[in-house]
Amino acid sequence: MTFFDLFRSPRALRNKGALPPAPPAPGMLPPERQMTEGVLPPDPAKTAAADAARAGDWSRAADLFTAIGEDWERRASLVYALGRVAAEDDGWLRQWQQARPDDPGAALVEADGLIRLAWKLRGGQSAAGTTPEQFGGFRRVLPQAEAACRRAAELAAPNDPTPYAVELPAAYGLGYSHERMRALFTEVVIRDPHHQSAHDSALQYWCGKWRGSKELADSFARQAAAYAPAGAGLSRLPLTSWFEHRPFLKASPDDRSPELTALIDAGLADAAAATHETVGVRMLRHLLAYYLYRQQRYAEAVEQFRHVDGWIGATPWRYAARTGAYYCLLRDNAFRSA
Repeated sequence: MTFFDLFRSPRALRNKGALPPAPPAPGMLPPERQMTEGVLPPDPAKTAAADAARAGDWSRAADLFTAIGEDWERRASLVYALGRVAAEDDGWLRQWQQARPDDPGAALVEADGLIRLAWKLRGGQSAAGTTPEQFGGFRRVLPQAEAACRRAAELAAPNDPTPYAVELPAAYGLGYSHERMRALFTEVVIRDPHHQSAHDSALQYWCGKWRGSKELADSFARQAAAYAPAGAGLSRLPLTSWFEHRPFLKASPDDRSPELTALIDAGLADAAAATHETVGVRMLRHLLAYYLYRQQRYAEAVEQFRHVDGWIGATPWRYAARTGAYYCLLRDNAFRSA
């Protein structure tokens, strides 16, 4: 197998004769058992609340918001889970709002659900591949989401960053100016300086494919990583920016560059300092596994693959057409080559 073979599809490799059929690496799961949504097993209470909402019962969600209190990361995670349900069917949410018109949790879920609905209506294609009808739905719903975010902020506790974190994905869809985006992100970080999902959303805004550029994204990512405590996992941001601004599945001389090596080594130190496996740390480990593999640092890649196996809903794997197959291709080759 050549270096360039490492980035071909599993089918292409087998057709070429470069990849013999092989069982999963010892102790690792096969492609069909890889979970492509999320990077950690779900919180049982959050899952139960989402399932109850899907069945029409909002009370469990309301109770869980109360129980979570000021655990902002967990609060945001619950909003995102319930927002996904509301984007499919919001009947239960409307009942909740009728019963408790000023409930801050319900307001957050409405805002997130509308943002998700807008992006669902648009679809995942580029502008050239998006129909006028899709754009019409997107442009109709996203301003409603913006208004819902304002309402959520009015109802939230003064120290709650969640309404502002929820609004961030609307910023690149609505084309917020750089000044407005900076002001919005500031509302998050003055309340929670290292808010994980807010940093990920803000980085997307600053990427060249949305409202920024490679230089702006790199600057944001490096500054956020520099100010984060060791073990927070935010060293993934410079690696994410690196990934976002280079072709996926193509070998590059940059793969061996001192700049990428420095980003990887900073990520390894960050992961080693983590006291427990958070979503942010897991997302970092996925990027480390991928880039260690691309640098042919197979033994180090294997260590990261052992941490993340089974839950692969992360960059870079989610960009592959066959997420589980691509992940397992690289993982198993790392084990064979280590």
